[in-house]
Amino acid sequence: MMETIARSDAPTLRRSDAPRGGSMADHATQPHPDDQPVPVVDCALYKHGKRRAGTLPLTEAMDTARTSPDSFVWIGLREPTTDQLEVVADAFGLHPLAVEDAVHAHQRPKLERYDDSLFLVLKTVVYVEHDHLTPTSEVVSTGEIMIFAGRDFAVVVRHGDSPDLRVVRRQLETQPELLAHGPAAAVHAIADTVVDQYLDVVRAIETDVEQVEAGVFSPERTDDSGRIYQLKREVLELRRAVVPLAMPLRELAEARAPGVDPEIGAYLRDVSDHLAQASERITGFAELLDGVLSANLAQLTVRQNTDLRRISAWAAIIAVPTMIVGVYGMNFDHMPELRWTFGYPLVLAVIVIACTLMYRAFRRNDWL
Repeated sequence: MMETIARSDAPTLRRSDAPRGGSMADHATQPHPDDQPVPVVDCALYKHGKRRAGTLPLTEAMDTARTSPDSFVWIGLREPTTDQLEVVADAFGLHPLAVEDAVHAHQRPKLERYDDSLFLVLKTVVYVEHDHLTPTSEVVSTGEIMIFAGRDFAVVVRHGDSPDLRVVRRQLETQPELLAHGPAAAVHAIADTVVDQYLDVVRAIETDVEQVEAGVFSPERTDDSGRIYQLKREVLELRRAVVPLAMPLRELAEARAPGVDPEIGAYLRDVSDHLAQASERITGFAELLDGVLSANLAQLTVRQNTDLRRISAWAAIIAVPTMIVGVYGMNFDHMPELRWTFGYPLVLAVIVIACTLMYRAFRRNDWL
């Protein structure tokens, strides 16, 4: 069920609340035909890094952030529609292209700059618990977090599986010295949480990779191709979420984006380092799974060759008595052995000895 309101007192913004050429207070009381609620998870006003006490209406929080120095508003939304997000977009002048991306989701990790604001897309990843990896197991589930950050606002839009940002907000509120840096501090806190989640998922997938590897090299005759290929697909999905984020984080860490000061850049460099660790391990998983898949296919080929050799060895052993019995089944009148007293047991002895010698030879050469 969609998380529309996180708390019973969470604010709800309507299209008629958005400022359109005047103050928010003026427009808050004017009706509008498209009046509809916006799914606000949380809304908070921060001044000098400290949250304003009590619960502010969203319109008042936005208006205060614009008129009060060293203040910014942090708005959290959960899967809003186009009309719902446009309420906030009109208030802060968000770019229409970024708004469209935030509504429809399914974006690659990226950082875009629109005048004096930023639009950052983060892919979130959640590990899907499973008792045993199968050729159809879902290993990772992805979602998205879009962040609009300007001088006096941070608008966060969530889609799909993602971490609980209310926890992130509460943790950051215990560090007012960081929040005093404005919306960039919120960007860092969210990016840090997402990247830490990457590392958690990487550690969980490492166990799956080890299990598949052990299965391939176990003495039991199993075909793990389906499991390996499925795990490769899940690792590829994880890689698509993690690796493209490197460039956006590097730009933020180097303070090349507006609103990001060098001190927050230092924290973002640490996040970038953690992301590099996750990327390296994911790349290692991909290479290891390639090797495991090749080893599995090679083992199947070896097993097929072994089976073929065994069939050929038994066919050769059977050919000896078949040949001897076939010769004596011709019933010629002038066969030197035909009237020998011990001819019959001698033939049987020759068959047994020949087959035994061939069997031992094949065993010694690992054909049987």
